[in-house]
Amino acid sequence: VDKDALDTQVKDRKIQEAAEKARNEELANEMKKNDKVMCMLERQQRNDIRNINKAISEFQKNFQKPETRREFDLSDPEALKKDRPARLSDNDPRCTVSGLQKFMGEDLNYNQRMKFQKEQLREWSLQQQRDWKNALADQKFADDLYDKNRIELDQKIMEQQRREEENRRAVCAATKDFNRAQAAELAERRKLEKDQKMKDDMDEISSLLQGDLLSENPEQAVSSFGRHRVIPDRWKGMNRDQLMAIRYSQQQQVLEKLRLKEEEDRRDAEWDRQSIQAARAQLVLEQQQQRQSRELRRALDTINAELSQEQKAKNIYLREEAYSNFPTGQYYAQFNTTSR
Repeated sequence: VDKDALDTQVKDRKIQEAAEKARNEELANEMKKNDKVMCMLERQQRNDIRNINKAISEFQKNFQKPETRREFDLSDPEALKKDRPARLSDNDPRCTVSGLQKFMGEDLNYNQRMKFQKEQLREWSLQQQRDWKNALADQKFADDLYDKNRIELDQKIMEQQRREEENRRAVCAATKDFNRAQAAELAERRKLEKDQKMKDDMDEISSLLQGDLLSENPEQAVSSFGRHRVIPDRWKGMNRDQLMAIRYSQQQQVLEKLRLKEEEDRRDAEWDRQSIQAARAQLVLEQQQQRQSRELRRALDTINAELSQEQKAKNIYLREEAYSNFPTGQYYAQFNTTSR
């Protein structure tokens, strides 16, 4: 087993897990920061709208008084005491078009009309208050729903991270068990090979010691005239059968070594194939986890964008409702001036 490569893989995997954990923490901190900024912006927007409405009311109260208007002399309440009535009835012949004495809204039913208009303005004001309360209730409901969805999304993200961590731990445990089994198998195979080699060496030594070469077998020099006679000048050592037996034994040993070598090569190839398959499975699993993380982050960004758009639309609607109060107050001030 390549222990250095396995240690490098474990170290790289730990570094990758630490980087992924840091990215997840950074993403969570960024989400919290964005939520705080959004809350601050909403609070500042509500304060700005409240200040603008208050400034408009103060401006109308301080700088749009009836006395400061250019045509105040036409509606001066003291001028009517100094002059005769402009008309005696709605059909007064003095109230011609060129006389500019009779305008829309200056009829004799002024009191009843004003009472009706005040009642109508009161109803409008109550309706605006009810609309404002409903808008605030809708805003509160939307905020609660947004917080609930955000909490659920955070819980889903935490559950997904927990599952990924469990899967990663299971893969690491399986990889460790597999490596341990492979190491045990390799140690057992080396032990068997060592024992077999020692046995072969002992057999070879025993064969050499008991062979005709070292034992100097007298059968090699047997003469045709008798076994007790030896021909020294023609003795060449062992006979052909003995040589063939030795060569056959050597060939068998060579074949046995070749067979053992092929078996060892086959085991090494199988080991390499299993290691490559395990590495590929680990790579595929990591790619799948990264793809799931990207899809989850993309879904989270989409949901946040949709919620932001909905929040902006509701803020625009509330702003329009707030600004819609200004024309009503201005019309009421102009109407009172004209009536006077």
